[in-house]
Amino acid sequence: MSFEFLTPVNEEVLIHASSLPEQTIGSQIKIHTQEQGIPNLEGIKIVIIGISENRNGTNFQLGDIEFTSVRKAIYELYQGNWSTPIADLGDILPGDEVADTYYVIKEILGTLLRKDIIPIILGGSQDLTYAQYRAYDVMEKMVNLVNVDARFDLGDSSQEMTNKSFVSKIIVDQPYNLFNYSNLGYQTYFNAQEEINLIEKLYFDAVRLGEIIADISVVEPVMRDADIVSIDLSAINSNVLSSNTSSPNGFNGREICAIARYAGISDKVSSFGIYEFSNYEGEETAAALMAQMIWYFVEGVNYRSNEINIKNQPTTLHYKVPIDDEILSFYKSSRTGRWWIEIPFIASGNNKLKRHTLLPCTYKDYEGACNQEMPERWYKAKQKNEV
Repeated sequence: MSFEFLTPVNEEVLIHASSLPEQTIGSQIKIHTQEQGIPNLEGIKIVIIGISENRNGTNFQLGDIEFTSVRKAIYELYQGNWSTPIADLGDILPGDEVADTYYVIKEILGTLLRKDIIPIILGGSQDLTYAQYRAYDVMEKMVNLVNVDARFDLGDSSQEMTNKSFVSKIIVDQPYNLFNYSNLGYQTYFNAQEEINLIEKLYFDAVRLGEIIADISVVEPVMRDADIVSIDLSAINSNVLSSNTSSPNGFNGREICAIARYAGISDKVSSFGIYEFSNYEGEETAAALMAQMIWYFVEGVNYRSNEINIKNQPTTLHYKVPIDDEILSFYKSSRTGRWWIEIPFIASGNNKLKRHTLLPCTYKDYEGACNQEMPERWYKAKQKNEV
């Protein structure tokens, strides 16, 4: 599919970019303009796309979202010690119906995924994650979704989808491509006990805000196994955003940037969305933080280790740990020091599952297994494989 539904970056941003030093992202990035059209994507690794759809947001207000302040903030940043080629493809405007917007998102992102290009999505309402997920239908494989959010966003799948209920639609709608859903940063008082119980019943992962703040590194193995990352800006505390749309509790700027960098470093993450941006007085603070999150994500992509096939690399260390009736197989990269644990593959005939035989873990998981403690994420993944 061509990109005819993408609108160019506006003139105000282009004028701003033309005045920036040559070492900045704005002077290096390829830009979709009215005059030049869509840039040549040959060699491009990452693209930025704005999606101004927010009609399925529970706090929907009339008027399109525009990302001028976000783009200005991104363009002003200096490139790090990396040269990852980036393009800005402009915006997807709302269609006649929300379903039309979803369709365009799915088609455009699907095209980029086939080209092995990572889309960074500047989003309106977070239900757009559903379309981000549906883009993977063309890949014909099971995928893992990580949602950085104070809420699980499960909701009721029998009702019309909103930004607070898109995950239930992802779970129940065909084709079934979701292998695992992980929530990072949930706050218990924002989630019904029934939803917390359902997360457990489905063997999904959820890590509370306090646990992550106490040790940010717990994010790393979860992100290492992610294909899709969706970040709700309301997961960031309102003192940081200067906005009344988020909670007084949440991640601070340093923590959310670290999370974005973990997503970038992951060898598997192939799309990255930041949602729930809106235009309001003082939005420049949120725009600046989004820009810095994107900067850290891009830096992470530049430092990827390409360890997807770690099991077959000759320098990988292999450890076997007997526990109960199982013998757990751990693998350690001698280059990065990262750990994985093998999940027994159940030959169910579903070829989509074969990529999930190795699960990222930590040294603490290995240490716990040596003390006869079964790793929780290994148990959940094994249960899902057996369904």
